[in-house]
Amino acid sequence: MAMKRIFLVLALLSGLCVRAAAPLDTEKIWNDANTAYVNADYPAATEGYERLLGEGYESAQLYLNLGNAYFKRGMNGRAILNYRKALRLAPGDEDIRYNLSIAEARTQDRIESVPVFFVKRWIVSLGRSVGSNTWAVLSLVFFALMFFCTGVYLLLRRVSFQKAGFCGALVSLLLFVVSVAYASAGRKARLHPDEAVVMSSAAPVKSSPDASSTDIFVLHEGTKVGVRNSLGDWREIVIADGNKGWIQASAIEMID
Repeated sequence: MAMKRIFLVLALLSGLCVRAAAPLDTEKIWNDANTAYVNADYPAATEGYERLLGEGYESAQLYLNLGNAYFKRGMNGRAILNYRKALRLAPGDEDIRYNLSIAEARTQDRIESVPVFFVKRWIVSLGRSVGSNTWAVLSLVFFALMFFCTGVYLLLRRVSFQKAGFCGALVSLLLFVVSVAYASAGRKARLHPDEAVVMSSAAPVKSSPDASSTDIFVLHEGTKVGVRNSLGDWREIVIADGNKGWIQASAIEMID
C-alpha cells in the first residue's frame, strides 16, 4: 500500500512537471493560425484563434483576425460578432469598422435607425472614440493635472499664475469627471453586455416569452440587437428602429 502511494505521488509530480515544462506556446498557435489563414485553410485558422480565446487571451487584432476567418467561411453572424468585439477594444480602428461594414452589407435585414438628437449622438460618438482602458488612463492624467494646477494656484503669488492655475484646475476637474464617466460606462458594458448578434439564419421574434405566442417579425443572421430583459430561455430585444419583442436565447450571442 505504501509503495502504491509513493508511485501515485510520483505520477502526480511528473504530471505537474510536464505541465510546467510545456506551457501553452501562444506565439506558435498565433503564427500557425495566421499561416493557415494565408493558405486559405480558414477552419484551421478559426480553430487556432478560438483556442487562444479559450485560454483567456484577447485583443482587438485577435478578434479581427477571427472575424476575417469566419467571414471567409461564409459564417457572417460569427464574423460580425467578432468584429464588434474587436471594435469594443479598439473603437477607432478603421480596418475593423471597414470589415464590419462589409459584413453587415451582406445581412438580410435592413433596419432604419431611430433619429437621435445630435448632442446625444456626439456624446456617444466621443465615448466610443477610444476604449474604456484609454479613458481610465486619461482620467489619471487629468487627475494629476488638476493637482498640479491646484498647486500652482495655492503656491504661486503672481495673480496671472493664480488665474491660470484656477482655470486649469477647473478644466482638469471637468475632464477628469468626463473621462471617469466614460471609463465606467465602458467597463459596465464589458461586465454587463446589453447588445447581441443574431446567430440563427431566421429567428422569429415573439410578442411574449412563449413559443406559442404571436410572431411579431423575423430577424436574420448578423443583425445586431439590444438586450433589455431575460426570462428563462428568452431574451427581450429591441432593434434599431425601436421595435421590441422576445427571442430565444439560443438564437443570439452577446457581444461581451
